[in-house]
Amino acid sequence: MQYKPHEYQQYATNFILKHPVSAILLDMGLGKSVITLTAINELVNNYFEVNRVLVIAPLRVAKQTWPEEIEKWDHLKNLTYSVVVGSKKQRLAALKQNVNLYIINRENLKWLVEDAPFKFDYDMIIIDELSSFKSYKSQRFKCLRKVRPKVKRIVGLTGTPSSNGLMDLWAEFRVLDMGQRLGRFISTYRANYFVPDKYNMYQVFTYKPKPGAEAQIYDAIDDITISMKSQDFLKLPPLTMNTVPVEMSSSEQALYDEMKSQLVISTQGKQIDALNAASLANKLSQMANGCVYDGQQAMVQIHERKLDALEDLIEAANGKPVLVAYWFKHDLEQIKKRFEVREIKTVKDIQDWNAGKIPVALIHPASAGHGLNLQAGGATLIWYGLTWSLELYQQTNARLWRQGQKQPVVIHHLVTQGTIDEDILAALKQKDKTQTALINAVKANLKEGIAV
Repeated sequence: MQYKPHEYQQYATNFILKHPVSAILLDMGLGKSVITLTAINELVNNYFEVNRVLVIAPLRVAKQTWPEEIEKWDHLKNLTYSVVVGSKKQRLAALKQNVNLYIINRENLKWLVEDAPFKFDYDMIIIDELSSFKSYKSQRFKCLRKVRPKVKRIVGLTGTPSSNGLMDLWAEFRVLDMGQRLGRFISTYRANYFVPDKYNMYQVFTYKPKPGAEAQIYDAIDDITISMKSQDFLKLPPLTMNTVPVEMSSSEQALYDEMKSQLVISTQGKQIDALNAASLANKLSQMANGCVYDGQQAMVQIHERKLDALEDLIEAANGKPVLVAYWFKHDLEQIKKRFEVREIKTVKDIQDWNAGKIPVALIHPASAGHGLNLQAGGATLIWYGLTWSLELYQQTNARLWRQGQKQPVVIHHLVTQGTIDEDILAALKQKDKTQTALINAVKANLKEGIAV
């Protein structure tokens, strides 16, 4: 695919090229990966300044997002990469490859620094989700700080660098500039910019910024930092539609495929069957989301892949409000079991969401009717389960992407690969009529000889 960068994307890429140390604070879904990869490609293939790049990212982002971005864009075809995840044997094999990018999950950083039988020899480090290094007590922070002087270029990517307050910034910028701007020690940072807030005679529990400290901190890091939250480079309200691929295991995929071809499966002592094409489409959608109802309406767990992907997105939001659209009742139950969430049902719920009091809110498309204004509370929508109804889909999107929205809107779609999710999203994009798209998609998925 040909890359045609937006103005803000080109600006951010140029910023990385000009600054050996940079913090790119850009909201989810607005292209942090391709912005950075474009800069890496220039540094590797045109500037000849960089040859070995280490990308540190959340596990699923390391396994899927970065490789997919490299493969997606035509201008990155000369970049080579290796994904350093999995078993020790797999990680060692990945490190032995002679490539431009080594992509590792942050949980394995300690192993890479302290235990891997290879010299830590990288020209550049990319930290995807810089906010995950906000704790100066964490192993990942200590390991990265140890090897940071060996690296000449580093980029930190995040949308929300200080979700828990300004104190978060010290560790994040300490690994970037080795303490040049906010000080080498957390004690110095506290003394310069904070005073005790809650404490007893012997212990300080929390700190609060001194008067003017916020502006001073931002001024200190300004020369290496750009933030798209200021909307300096965006026309409002921009909309970014993002597909987040979800992959089932081979056994989970086999169970799904059996249901698709035979219209019946037996699992966990339960039998699930579909009587017709419409029923089959419903069952396949449920399975793509992770659960399915049997004949007695009992919930049968198939997988938790979408829950894991949702967890990644919520973590990446780092406290920024997120609205999650679900479809089935079991989606609601599973999400509630995993996360602390609140459903948007009442006027009070809407008021609290718009006041920024609900970090993760749930909404059903059928209740997201015309006139429901949620744009003041956030700008990120995640489709956990998709709907065939184009009207409901558009109405739900319009709760955030509407007049009065002050931020760029990002809409994520969790799409389980090799399932009906892909057909639903394609139908929505093509604006097919709801029932026709449903039946045609199911017919296309059925093997010859199965009546529908």
